[in-house]
Amino acid sequence: MASPIPPHALSRRTVDELTIEDERSFRHVGLYADLKEVLRRAKYPFRVLPTALSGRADRALLLNLTFWGPDSGGDVLESDTLPADVVAHAAWHHLAAKALPSAAGGAPSVDSLFLGESIASAFDVYLVGRLLGHAPSSTFLESQVPAMADTADAAGLDEDGFEAMLESIARDPERAFGDLRELLFDATSSLFACGSVEEASAALAKHDDHRFASLLHRFELSNWVLYARAYGDAQPDARARSIDAKLRSEKLSLEWLAREWVTPAIA
Repeated sequence: MASPIPPHALSRRTVDELTIEDERSFRHVGLYADLKEVLRRAKYPFRVLPTALSGRADRALLLNLTFWGPDSGGDVLESDTLPADVVAHAAWHHLAAKALPSAAGGAPSVDSLFLGESIASAFDVYLVGRLLGHAPSSTFLESQVPAMADTADAAGLDEDGFEAMLESIARDPERAFGDLRELLFDATSSLFACGSVEEASAALAKHDDHRFASLLHRFELSNWVLYARAYGDAQPDARARSIDAKLRSEKLSLEWLAREWVTPAIA
């Protein structure tokens, strides 16, 4: 007789077993469909809170921010509904982990952790650029744009400046992705190397002139750095740094990732 499932246990669901929220808004983004196919073919497991905790977004958020490693089995979901942007985010983490695997039983490199997170997080801005003007009723835009505006306002960017930023993202979503990815990778790498709050403050100040500096605190950089310090291998990772350099040299860095990571995964 099978043992009863503990009431606090997380269940596992593949992407085909979940309801994808707001997916219609992404129908014109071909790369989204490819990323979803990556997860489908990999039978990638998402974890869902038990029925007693259904809808507890606060519990899911705590677990996600604390245990966000690339091989931990997908985001923890509050229910069987999965936002479409999370599909893409999870797929990028999965692809990064496959491209930059840690040695058997070893810790992932800090460089690979920051590279994977910078790609997955910067893709959100690419999606904002692709959806603006195409899917005005998107729940993704309804949540992301106000949150971006609040972060930019706290950083001192006025309303006109924020509108100009959105327009620039919509004009060239791929460039926006590349620029933000570089900022996130550079900022987390420099923070990881800091030994004091004074050093960290100086390190952040070096990025204040970046076009997306006002969005930097939209991302959970402290969690990334603390997780990397606790679980990452700080030795330089030539593979991750080579990919980072390649992405910087490519005018269409997202196109390179699609060609080198996404297409082979579904070919």
